[in-house]
Amino acid sequence: MGSRAFGLATPGSDTDRRGVYVAPTPLFWRLDKPPAQVDGPAPEQFSWELERLCELALRANPTVLECLHSPLVEHADEVGRELLALRGAFLSRHAYRTFAGYAGDQRRRLEAHRRERGEVRWKQAMHLVRLLLSCRGLLRTGELSVDAGAHRERLLAVRRGEVPWDEVTGWIARLHEETEAAAARTPLPAEPDRARVEDFLVRVRRAYV
Repeated sequence: MGSRAFGLATPGSDTDRRGVYVAPTPLFWRLDKPPAQVDGPAPEQFSWELERLCELALRANPTVLECLHSPLVEHADEVGRELLALRGAFLSRHAYRTFAGYAGDQRRRLEAHRRERGEVRWKQAMHLVRLLLSCRGLLRTGELSVDAGAHRERLLAVRRGEVPWDEVTGWIARLHEETEAAAARTPLPAEPDRARVEDFLVRVRRAYV
């Protein structure tokens, strides 16, 4: 994930890995449940237990949805391949609230840091713009693409601090307006397909008894 999945990697970029694991079903019968998420074992690696990932994706968590739609997949077993085939079932109009809400929080933090420190966190500014581009595309088309595509060079210029801050904030404001307009006529369903996701999860739990 991260800059490599977004098509924004530089020579110094880390390799962020995100994964999914299935805990054996009998572990859920105990008072002490298996962990919902784990760090490692490699640096910059983080994994969710399948049920936790499904819960977050159904709530339109931006990080989880973008992980499911990453073009970079190192390994997927049979369950993983079925999960990837199911990823459209998680998409819904709730994405407008979660993506735009997260972007709003990030902008407030950027503005606060600029006021307090007199400097701009350009890398965070780049990722804020990229997130809004991703959200706008999702709401317009009903499909989530995380690759920066045609916006790559301009986004990297933002990261390098080559784009004036006023121009960056203007871009952010326009994207917020365009995202709001797209939300009003999005082809996305009002709710995710919870029944399909639950059927998948139940079948996996039965297979791992």
